[in-house]
Amino acid sequence: MLKTREGWLGCLMVLIFSLPALAQEKQVEIGDTEIGMNQYFRITIKVENERLKGYTPFPEIDGFVKRGTSSSTSTSFINGRMTSSQSIIQNYQATREGTFQVNGFSMTINDEKIEVPGFTIKVGPPAKQQQRPSNDPFVDPFDVFKNRNSEPTEFIDVDADAFLALTTDKKEVYVGEGFTTTLAFYVAESNRADMRFYDLGKQITEIVKEIKPANCWEENFNIDNINGEPVTINNRAFTQYRVYQASFYPLNQENITFPTVGLKLIKYKVAKNPSFFGRNRQEDFETFYSKPKTVTVKSLPPHPLKEQVAVGDYRLAEKINSLDLKTGESFNYTFNILGEGNISAIEEPRLPETDIFDFYAPNVKQNVTRSGGEVKGTKSFNYYGIPNEPGTYQLGDYFKWIFFNPEKGVYDTLRSQQVLAVTGESRKNEYILSNDMGSFYDGIEFKENTLSSLDDSSWMRIFANVFILAMLALTVLVFIRK
Repeated sequence: MLKTREGWLGCLMVLIFSLPALAQEKQVEIGDTEIGMNQYFRITIKVENERLKGYTPFPEIDGFVKRGTSSSTSTSFINGRMTSSQSIIQNYQATREGTFQVNGFSMTINDEKIEVPGFTIKVGPPAKQQQRPSNDPFVDPFDVFKNRNSEPTEFIDVDADAFLALTTDKKEVYVGEGFTTTLAFYVAESNRADMRFYDLGKQITEIVKEIKPANCWEENFNIDNINGEPVTINNRAFTQYRVYQASFYPLNQENITFPTVGLKLIKYKVAKNPSFFGRNRQEDFETFYSKPKTVTVKSLPPHPLKEQVAVGDYRLAEKINSLDLKTGESFNYTFNILGEGNISAIEEPRLPETDIFDFYAPNVKQNVTRSGGEVKGTKSFNYYGIPNEPGTYQLGDYFKWIFFNPEKGVYDTLRSQQVLAVTGESRKNEYILSNDMGSFYDGIEFKENTLSSLDDSSWMRIFANVFILAMLALTVLVFIRK
């Protein structure tokens, strides 16, 4: 009994001292930097003792093309402790022989940034596979079995339970109303075909050129990482890989038509008679095509501002620094428009002409958020104003903004609810004085401004002047004749 107790105590002590927390490590490993033309260069990301949740794309390397990725996981028990690791390997194939300088880069793995210094890759002629004679005492014993099966391997195609689809969240919209378009690749849970994305960045660039409507404003969601998400379609489990997503806002009543587009993937054929030592899969390509899609665009209901109003679901959040003012005292007022829609296209409220206030052009700020298939944000107009007349004023008489709500199908108005109480003297006289025309007009009030007829003395003065001029002319004439 004593021995048993001591044995359990010893095991307990070993267990206690073997319990320190397993370190969670993340690293980027660079493969062999001297390769032949027929060999791959590899970059590997690895996490230990945690699940690989996400990572940024592998770098592009000049002179190399990406040739698919592979993954591996391992679990081991050492001294009673379990350790695990998960790796993603990116293969690169050289396009020519030579020496290639790779600049330093960084990758983010599970929200942790890993810096990788620059390095050099040397690519030589295709590496030769050395074959040893069969009587070599040091021959690889596995080569014996490899050489026995010299017949070429036959590969067969495996049907892929997958498809490419372009979808929209709305089938019909108003002019100016946004709708979200998603291009995604779906792989069924029952799929048995081995596939990899191929040159995705270049393909997406070309696809976007084909599907982006010319008569729409685009808000791109900028998908950087292609991560699978579980979805259910017709009671079947799929993994969705979104490759492109954007919200579009029609600028006119022309219907939006998305054409059929294709996405090329690497798809592996498998050996008909797989062997332990031979090559059991062969790289091939397959292109998946989406179906065309049309979104109907309808005109807005009649309204005087039909061609100018924004379309969306908006609300007002306003702010003012003071509601009690004196004439000539400045104030700051912010008109915030918040909601879902084309935030970038929102224009400032149109203020009526008035002598009661002096309003200056606003400072404008906007914040746009694209997530969850929606575009939301805020556009703020910050005004500087000065009251000129005392009284009580509803700012809603000056600050209002009309928009069309597509969900309700009606025009709506965001109107200020602030009330200003202004005291003090009128500034009208100050305004007149500030526009004084100068000293030229100062003596006008002292001048005679009445009309009168000519009297007898005036006629005598005119006759005398004419007589003097005639005498002068006669004198000049006599002088010239002499």
